[in-house]
Amino acid sequence: MKLAYFDNYRLGVVTGDTIVDVSGVVKDIPHTGPGNLISGVIEHFAVYRPRLEEAARAQGVPLAQVKLRAPLPKPVNIECMAVNYMEDGTLKEPAPINGFHKSPSAIIGPGDTMVLPDVPAGIFEGEAELAVVIGKRASHVRAADAMDYVFGYTNFIDGSARALPPPGNVFYQMKSRDTFAPIGPYLVTKDEIRDPQKLQVRLWVNGTLKQNFNTDDMAHNIPRCIEWVTSIHTLEPGDILATGTNHRGLSSFQDGDAVELECEGLGRLKINVRDDLKRTWARTTRLEHKEKGADGAFTPQLTGKYAKA
Repeated sequence: MKLAYFDNYRLGVVTGDTIVDVSGVVKDIPHTGPGNLISGVIEHFAVYRPRLEEAARAQGVPLAQVKLRAPLPKPVNIECMAVNYMEDGTLKEPAPINGFHKSPSAIIGPGDTMVLPDVPAGIFEGEAELAVVIGKRASHVRAADAMDYVFGYTNFIDGSARALPPPGNVFYQMKSRDTFAPIGPYLVTKDEIRDPQKLQVRLWVNGTLKQNFNTDDMAHNIPRCIEWVTSIHTLEPGDILATGTNHRGLSSFQDGDAVELECEGLGRLKINVRDDLKRTWARTTRLEHKEKGADGAFTPQLTGKYAKA
C-alpha cells in the first residue's frame, strides 16, 4: 500500500496515477495534527489496513490534480547513517558504523523548495537515500529481528552544507538546516518491496543523472543499522532511518535546480532549490572531480558570496 498526504493534509491511498481520500477511516485515531495522525496509523496499521483497503476501492482523483505533502510531517526522530556505502566496491573495508541525528523540522515534501542558507559552506549537496520507516517502538533490537520493526520505505534527500567552520564535528549545522530533509512522495509498506537491499537509487539534477547506485552496496545492511541505532536510543512508530548514500555521484545543488529522486518502487520525489545569493559551482560529480586530479573532495565555489579568489 502507498500512503500519502495531499492538499490540506488529507490522508490518501495511491493506486496507479490516482489517490483516494481515506481520511474518514482513521479519524478516530487520537491526534493533534497530521504528524501524529500518520504515526498512529503506522502504529495501529494491522487494525486499520483492511478498512483502508476497502476505502481505497472508491474512485480516486488524478495525482496531477492534487498537491502531495510530506508523508511524515513530524517524526519524533530522523537518524541518518554516515559513510554507509562501499562506493561501488572501491573501499577496501567498511567504515565503522556511524550516524547522526537530523532535525525533524528539516522535513519538506514533494514540490517543495530546499533553501540554501547564507552560510560559508564549501558546497551544498543533496544525498539520494533509501529511508526506512519504523513501524513500532524499537529499543535494543537484534539484527535478526529488525525487519519486524519496519513499516515501510520512502525516498529521502539528505541536504548538506559542507565544510562549514570551524573544522571538526559540524554535523549539526551541516545537516539540520530547515528544508534539508525532503521526503516522499508517499510511504510504501514493506510488503511491496521484495528486497530493500537490491534497489536501484537514482537522482537527477535538471534532468541529468548524477547518482545511480544500488542498495546492495551498503556497508552495513538495514538490520544492522536498526540494531545499532536502537542500541543508542528508542525509535518510535513513524521515525525515519536514512540508510546513507554512495558519494561518488554527489554534485552541487544551486539556485533554480530541479531535483528528482527515485528509489526503485518508491515513486519519484521532485523538489526545487533556491539560493537567494545565486552562488555557483561546477556541475561535476565528486567522482568526475577526482578523476580530473583536482584538489579536495568536491569542486570549489566559483562565484558569489564566500567564493575564494
